[in-house]
Amino acid sequence: MILFETDRLFARRLTVNDVDSMVAIYGDVETVRYVGDSEPIGAKECLHWIDVTDRNFERRGYGMIAFCDKASSEVVGCGGIGHPDQQEEPEIKYAFLKSHWGKGYATEAVGGLLQFGRETLKLGEIMATVFPENSASQHVLAKLGFVKSEDLVEDDGSITQVWIHKVK
Repeated sequence: MILFETDRLFARRLTVNDVDSMVAIYGDVETVRYVGDSEPIGAKECLHWIDVTDRNFERRGYGMIAFCDKASSEVVGCGGIGHPDQQEEPEIKYAFLKSHWGKGYATEAVGGLLQFGRETLKLGEIMATVFPENSASQHVLAKLGFVKSEDLVEDDGSITQVWIHKVK
C-alpha cells in the first residue's frame, strides 16, 4: 500500500522482503555514522524494527517506511515518523543508500513526510534530531522550514541538535 508519492519516490510500509535493502542502508558504517548510536545493524535487528514498526502502525497509524524509486521500485531509503524511546513528540527519521546520496531524495522524502503528517495524520509539530557534524541533513531540514530549537547533551556528553517544524 502506497502511503504517499513525490515526483520520483513512493513511500510504503516496510515488509520482511525489505530486510536486504535495510541491511544495505543500516549495515553500512558510513551511512549510519549519523544514525542512532552510529553502529551498523544486521538482518536480525532489521527484522525486529519491522516488527516494531508494524506495532506502531497499529497503534498510531504511522511508523518507519520504505522510500522507493518510482521508475524501478527499488528501495533507495528508509525513514518515517516515529517516537524513539517513547518520546512524546513525533520525530522524522531517514537514511538512504550511499549510492543515492546527492540526488535530492532526502529533501523530497522529508517534504513528502511533512505533507503526509499534515494532511493524513493531522500532526501539528514534528521534530528531527541531527548530529552537529551532519551539515547535509541540517541543510535539508532548513530548506523545508525546520527551525533549529536546542541542543541536547546526551548521557555520553555528545550533542544532538533538535529541529522543529510546525505543520501548518
